[in-house]
Amino acid sequence: MTTLQSVPAAQGTRPAAGPRAARGTDSRAETRERLSRATYDLLVIGGGILGISTAWHAAQSGLRVALVDAGDFASATSSASSKLLHGGLRYLQTGAVRLVAENHLERRAVARQIAPHLSNPLRFYLPVYQGGPHGAAKLGAGVLAYSALSAFGDGVGHLLSPARARRDVPELRTENLRAVAVYGDDQMNDARMALMTVRAAVDAGAVVLNHAEVMGLRRTLGRVTGADVKDRRDGTEFGVNARLVLNATGPWVDHLRRMEDPGAAPSIRLSKGAHLVLKRTSPWRAALATPIDKYRITFALPWEDMLLLGTTDEAYEGDPADVAVTDRDVTQILDEAALSLRDRQVSRDLITYSFAGLRVLPGGPGDTAKARRETVVTEGRGGMLSVAGGKWTTFRHIGRTVLATLQTLPGSPLGEDFEPVSRLPKRMPLPGVASPRAVTHRLLVDHPVPGRELAPDTARHLATHYGSLALGIARLADEHPELAERIHPDAPEIWAQVVHARDNEWAETADDVLRRRTTLTIRGLADDRIRAEVQRLLDQR
Repeated sequence: MTTLQSVPAAQGTRPAAGPRAARGTDSRAETRERLSRATYDLLVIGGGILGISTAWHAAQSGLRVALVDAGDFASATSSASSKLLHGGLRYLQTGAVRLVAENHLERRAVARQIAPHLSNPLRFYLPVYQGGPHGAAKLGAGVLAYSALSAFGDGVGHLLSPARARRDVPELRTENLRAVAVYGDDQMNDARMALMTVRAAVDAGAVVLNHAEVMGLRRTLGRVTGADVKDRRDGTEFGVNARLVLNATGPWVDHLRRMEDPGAAPSIRLSKGAHLVLKRTSPWRAALATPIDKYRITFALPWEDMLLLGTTDEAYEGDPADVAVTDRDVTQILDEAALSLRDRQVSRDLITYSFAGLRVLPGGPGDTAKARRETVVTEGRGGMLSVAGGKWTTFRHIGRTVLATLQTLPGSPLGEDFEPVSRLPKRMPLPGVASPRAVTHRLLVDHPVPGRELAPDTARHLATHYGSLALGIARLADEHPELAERIHPDAPEIWAQVVHARDNEWAETADDVLRRRTTLTIRGLADDRIRAEVQRLLDQR
């Protein structure tokens, strides 16, 4: 490894701690003090995208909001998705036309107005093989209808010749390939999108703390009015008082409901989705969505200069903390990908990372692959509200909807003296909103110190993961040249991102940085030396 990690500390070239950013974040002790000394209007338990989005919109409406999570923000399912903002082509198969149209509306709002710096359009090729579950005419009509439901904002769905598709996806299998249907959606880095939403919530006034586990619920006259919390970083225990508590713990929603009412019946079921990340053997200019059966599609997505394969969909009944990718999952994903990919691209030797998440579905019978991703809000015996389900694509809409529900419930303490959610701006952008192309250009041409120019791939990476906030990271690298070095020679990230994550993005552990604030773990590059150096930087607060 040729980064600063290999240079002895005595030579003075290890990354410095760097100054605290002007904006900064409170220390954990300061945040615990703020959480424990006030009574909040709303306490959100759960730092996945559903809880984060609700906290963001609640803070915008003038509520005093607190949010805690037992792990890192978006450390479970919210960073284990297929990284898509999409209308849901498969929902047309079940006749959910209105749902697809609503998903498209939200997808385009997020990708074009709310977070264009964190999203990018992606063209999808849907191969039609002889003997496959769908014919060319049906899929051609399907992608045409799909594009019509998005008001043709991504072009007109159509059929393409196999030869033309092969030029954009070199690894596409063309044996028995009859046609290729084309449609458009969008892609993102889910962990980065979630972290920017946390920052938006804090900018609006919310107080947040990760690695803070709820050990019990507080009650006043039988009503849930807060939580007893333990800081997992140092064991400190403290309490948070609130007029209303929202349980947004995703796969753990029933666990918290049973804290409120030990006899609470199960309200959800879980579906496991596993993914693989592989090195690409050639450049891709489009993604593949290959039908497996009448309802399921397997994706092959060019993402972060790699290839993302998946997903599985099977009922899960174990402990959510134990969800993991099994060898059976790996075999299934590679076998399904091999239906449309050449053998050299589906080799196990190319796998750099695997991950699994749990979809939260409303309770009930039926095949999980056919279940709709609905959002359900329930009220417990102690007045705690629990919310579960939903899709990443509609996170902004879900946050607004949940807040509106909280404000309109009979007897809700949030309905008075606060701005109704209907009056909030409908297209409030996330921090850093800017054209990634324009930010990349500025990063490449604005250099106060000659000879310290950012590499083009680093500039593009910063622009598409931070937007205009990337300019602050570049300034930090200019002021501290050792922070301009790559963390690993085979990845675009630089050490200044670690300091930024520490001072502005609530990073506490090496995993927080390497898995969710950068892509080092996913690329298979987070070795022990890098992990140790990242943790050293994090500890220099």
